[in-house]
Amino acid sequence: MTFLVPFDGSPLAEAALVRAAEFAGVFDEDVVAVSVVPEGNADYARERNWLDSGEPFDLQSVVATLHTQVTDLCPSVDFRHLTVGTHASPGTIATRVRRRAEREDVSMVFVGSDNAGHLVTEMSSVGGTIAADDAYDVVIVRSRTPARIARLANASPHRDPKSDFYYPDTEGESVTSMDPDDPT
Repeated sequence: MTFLVPFDGSPLAEAALVRAAEFAGVFDEDVVAVSVVPEGNADYARERNWLDSGEPFDLQSVVATLHTQVTDLCPSVDFRHLTVGTHASPGTIATRVRRRAEREDVSMVFVGSDNAGHLVTEMSSVGGTIAADDAYDVVIVRSRTPARIARLANASPHRDPKSDFYYPDTEGESVTSMDPDDPT
């Protein structure tokens, strides 16, 4: 099984990605970040900081920006991008993410959203539409505090070059592995 994160580069998407990577470490799952790019829509890309002001739309540049954001936060996460028409609706974008979730056989989707999962969601909410699918469990991430994301990202075992077996803690005492197969 796999965890999936719809990723648009927003602070909430970053928070969802880091949390998915943390869960994946615990559950020994893979994580895939999926970005949906409306092809040729420079305004949409600029609104999401995928392009600089005045920069012409270039799909490779947009995908490279998103890919870099993902790997800077969580290097072990797989990245996929999908394209949709220039003026695709939020429903079309959500449908593409849901189809990718089916193809990846995901067990959980981590959605960064202010309003996904509320009892009443806007019809235009991508997150709400993705969260409505009962083919997988959904984790809704509503906290986007940058300091917390940096702390989580820096604490991620996927960022630490040391062995999983031994970690010194901050007080100078050692912490050993919690691996149930490890006899120590």
